[in-house]
Amino acid sequence: MNLSIVSDTELQSEYIKRFTLERGHKIISSDDAIMQFQSLLVANADKEQFYCLFLSGNNSVISVERLFEGSISSSAVYPRDIVKRVLELNALAVIIGHNHPSGNLNPSQDDLNITKRIKNALELVDCHLHDHLIIGYGKSDVYSFSDHGLI
Repeated sequence: MNLSIVSDTELQSEYIKRFTLERGHKIISSDDAIMQFQSLLVANADKEQFYCLFLSGNNSVISVERLFEGSISSSAVYPRDIVKRVLELNALAVIIGHNHPSGNLNPSQDDLNITKRIKNALELVDCHLHDHLIIGYGKSDVYSFSDHGLI
């Protein structure tokens, strides 16, 4: 294959295909979720993107979807859209993740507020929010709300 004729979009698509979890794959540890979000978000580091990993009752992947996309410094996130997808997919758990193009992993006040709103909205439909991950540039650049006692 001649790499000079392969587009960035094709390379990104192949990377995501190789390094993301497929439907039915069971999330065993936080490392599985981190790998999933890193493969999606590190390649798209120029603007803030917000993904949801929808899980079944035994933590098997139902779907991974980018629900919101924003600018370099923010993204509008709507809990009702997440709840709508949870109900459509019959998901029982969710892990959410987004990137910080700035590379700063510290959650903003907006990050803290939306996480609380999403958690509360999901609880109304008997769905559990396992974690909210903020992804930076490097392999170890991850902030877990769950690990910091914020969920």
